[in-house]
Amino acid sequence: MTMVTLLVATTIDPASINPANELLAMPGWSPGPSLQDIKSFANRDVRLLLHDKSIVAEDDLDNRWEELTGEVVDEVIFFSRHTAVSNRPALTVHPIGVPHLLDGEVPLQGGKPGWAAPPSPRIGPWLRLLKTIAESHNLVPEFEITLEGTHHGPVTNKRTLFLEIGSTEDYWCRQDAAKVIALLVWEGLAIGGGIDVGNWNREHSKNNKVLLGIGGGHYAPRHMDIVLKDGVWVSHLLSGYSLPMEDPKLSNGNTNDKSIGGSWKQSIKASYEATTSAFPDGEIIAHLDHKSFKSWQKTAITGFLGELGVKIGKPKDFY
Repeated sequence: MTMVTLLVATTIDPASINPANELLAMPGWSPGPSLQDIKSFANRDVRLLLHDKSIVAEDDLDNRWEELTGEVVDEVIFFSRHTAVSNRPALTVHPIGVPHLLDGEVPLQGGKPGWAAPPSPRIGPWLRLLKTIAESHNLVPEFEITLEGTHHGPVTNKRTLFLEIGSTEDYWCRQDAAKVIALLVWEGLAIGGGIDVGNWNREHSKNNKVLLGIGGGHYAPRHMDIVLKDGVWVSHLLSGYSLPMEDPKLSNGNTNDKSIGGSWKQSIKASYEATTSAFPDGEIIAHLDHKSFKSWQKTAITGFLGELGVKIGKPKDFY
């Protein structure tokens, strides 16, 4: 049974379709079957899907592809634009999910409440490869190369990552940025031959420690400091907004974690469980952005991680 990687792009976003077109200009592609009105192209064990909706709107593409073709989807990689208040040019990599949303809440950017996709083991290795390729194409320091926290959809239950170009239309349309993203995928998946990058099944015997990021801002600066070191694996990155916690002083004054409202436990648990499925035999270690928490928050989070059996690590524990 054929195992394939799905690459997904949308024609309505230049930061999505441009890297896809750059890839299609490379050797070896042939037309594949259509999935309703979604075109596909094949190259070795890679399938590139092009649709014309929002990138976060097409749910369950993995299941739908398997039903159409009989192929087994191993991982899904999405091309997308990135927006930021700063408008700073950036190339970003991140896992997806909205694990903090409660049933009945409406995800504004796709996904479903309480869900986190299994994070691609390639996230850490590809961030480092992206930095190398971007530097060789003179995009650094103009473009920031960074992780983002776990956020948005679409729904998939395969190991997943997003590759994004930011942060304004001028940069979404940059062909040099699109070329760098395409080269990252071409080299990272070894489409042209050689050895792929970030293959957990092959590489984890050297280091099976996986960083689960807890706390901090959207661009995970404390976690980035660790992930840029060679050999570090990274899973979900739960920024502060993905850890809603209600101050117990506002209720009964009790500070044990049972009294702390909010969906923070659900968010951590869903992300941890998705990580265990993505990294079999991995040692999942939480890395906390300690400065981003108040003392009662840190106490509650460390207690809950202990209940889950998750070790809390310092930077040196990931190498």
